Amino acid sequence: MPASPSGAPIQDGSDFPEEVARACETAFSDSLAASDSRSQPFPHRLLENTLPAAVVDGLRRLPFEAPDLGGVSGAREAHNDSRRYLDPALISASPLCAAVAHAFQSKRTAEAVSNALGADVSGCHLRIEYAQDVDGFWLAPHTDLGVKRFTLLCYLDPNDRPDLGTDLYEAPERWSSRADFRPGAALAFAPSDRTWHGFEPRPFGCVRKSLIVNYVTSEWRAREQLAFPDRQVGE
Repeated sequence: MPASPSGAPIQDGSDFPEEVARACETAFSDSLAASDSRSQPFPHRLLENTLPAAVVDGLRRLPFEAPDLGGVSGAREAHNDSRRYLDPALISASPLCAAVAHAFQSKRTAEAVSNALGADVSGCHLRIEYAQDVDGFWLAPHTDLGVKRFTLLCYLDPNDRPDLGTDLYEAPERWSSRADFRPGAALAFAPSDRTWHGFEPRPFGCVRKSLIVNYVTSEWRAREQLAFPDRQVGE
């Protein structure tokens, strides 16, 4: 059982662990401030220790079954019916997920994102996907441009597989580099018409777990995916 910053176990239940949320806020803000800022192939940040180690460990141990791709991949939207989010139901059921959601919902975190990345997150809502990718998964290059104002890809599991990071592109047909995949490491950027990223087809023989954190505008239609559908980030 992972422990909170005070040493107390992080358990599922009805209580909201505010102490854990504050620790997540601090870890993310410190990680973003110390991140490796790169301009190529597009402006992005590479983070380490994005969340406390106990939180990363707790997230990777969540008892969710990885979805079956059924031989179809290339876009996450192809499996919308089996995707999992830190939505109001999960936030109510899991204090760990609640702590993470409240940390990214906070004014402190929203301001850190805006200041570091120059992203306009005013009026945005929080969306967090718990992604579990299996062999056969790949993603065509895409930018996230549109209703997404901030993207954070935070890696959870496995360890010792740096080759499972996100692929970055100069253009849809021109690969540039790959972020290292390590538990607690992350890739962050403000979507633009240059932020081409994806996942090149390759076998990996495990479940690739990550959090996909977005700040999306009020035009986001799938309100059921939002962590706090009636609240803007920073509220």
